[in-house]
Amino acid sequence: MVRRHITGGLNGARLFSCVLMAFLLASGGAQAAEPAKLDGSATAWVITASALVLFMTLPGLALFYGGLVRARNLLSVLMHCFVIACLVSILWMAFGYSLAFDPGTPLIGSLGALGLAGIRGHVSASGLPEGVVALFQMTFAVITPALIIGAFVERVRFSFVVWFSAIWLVLVYLPVAHWVWGGGWLAALGTLDFAGGIVVHTTAGVSALVAAILIGPRDGFPTHLEPPHSPGMTMAGAGMLWVGWFGFNGGSALAADASAAGAILATHFAAAAAGLAWIALERIRLGKPTSVGIVTGCVAGLATITPASGYVGPSAAAVLGATGGIVCFFAVNWVKGRLRIDDSLDVFAVHGVGGMLGSLLVAVFALPILGGAGYGHDAAFATQLGTQALGVAAVALWSIICTIAVVKLLAATTGLRVSVEEQREGLDLTTHGERAYDLV
Repeated sequence: MVRRHITGGLNGARLFSCVLMAFLLASGGAQAAEPAKLDGSATAWVITASALVLFMTLPGLALFYGGLVRARNLLSVLMHCFVIACLVSILWMAFGYSLAFDPGTPLIGSLGALGLAGIRGHVSASGLPEGVVALFQMTFAVITPALIIGAFVERVRFSFVVWFSAIWLVLVYLPVAHWVWGGGWLAALGTLDFAGGIVVHTTAGVSALVAAILIGPRDGFPTHLEPPHSPGMTMAGAGMLWVGWFGFNGGSALAADASAAGAILATHFAAAAAGLAWIALERIRLGKPTSVGIVTGCVAGLATITPASGYVGPSAAAVLGATGGIVCFFAVNWVKGRLRIDDSLDVFAVHGVGGMLGSLLVAVFALPILGGAGYGHDAAFATQLGTQALGVAAVALWSIICTIAVVKLLAATTGLRVSVEEQREGLDLTTHGERAYDLV
């Protein structure tokens, strides 16, 4: 009886201890659920990165593309970039951010943040005000459809650019951003895309190729086209893109830390290696390295490193960039020379091929044995490579389907092309009533 009483007393003490422990754990859980604290340094960096990414479109991409077209179409290219920046910004505020990043289904977000309602004062888990997250992601949404215009410059109606960009954003960009970055089905599978190799470059590149095929070539393609009117302008724009890409990739760490620094280092070395690889091939095949060639190579390297920038070391980044420069060089010649597709400014061959290549090779160069950061989850190399391939294939297929639908719809409504006479006169004057230069 005495032993039972003692045992019962011990069991009672253990029960009390368990209850006390459960209470303490519950209290700790309640404390862990407190709102995230603002990270001032991260906030300042991501605001700066947002400005850098917008700078990539205005004026970086505008000048990069503008120098590559004929002088009588320069203003039309600048107009395309500006109107897309204005249009996408308003759509992003109205419902784009909500559909891409508000929690919802595996396929699309909810409408809980319409008009960016309710984000004021809210701090995300990363320590950033949600308004800063929305701002940063908006700049990505702006540049993605702006990239596509390079495929059909000098021959499309201004109304087509406006409607295509708006509808494409809704059908392609917002769902894919949710799939990969907004907690959607590709994120659940473990797809890696640090800064947009899939979300930005695969969608834009594949859609650009499809649009170029459906719209058809410029008057005079491929044998009677004039050369770029201002390679110097293109080089200046490319320099802005390179600098802005520090925000594009470094800002995607959403922190001012070693990950951001590593992404920026990887970005720089990849661009440098790709530019050198491109002009080396030009020297071998054409006899001379060109100004347009080196900057195109740099952009190819930047597109290739984008999905991997936060996961690879500096040496691997240089190898990845050089690989991108070489592959994209031959892709340009294949699309225009062999396939005879007038993707005017090589959007698919540079951005699409580079982005898809980098998205696949991140499974290789992220391996710790190669100096990478690993996958961040328990996945074998073969599994991660398969996941990356699935992500690229699914997004490419979705981009193809939606782009065909949008172009066919607009062909039956607003129309696609300007007349041959308008092409020869130039879109600056015939569409906008202005000239970039006093042409004689």
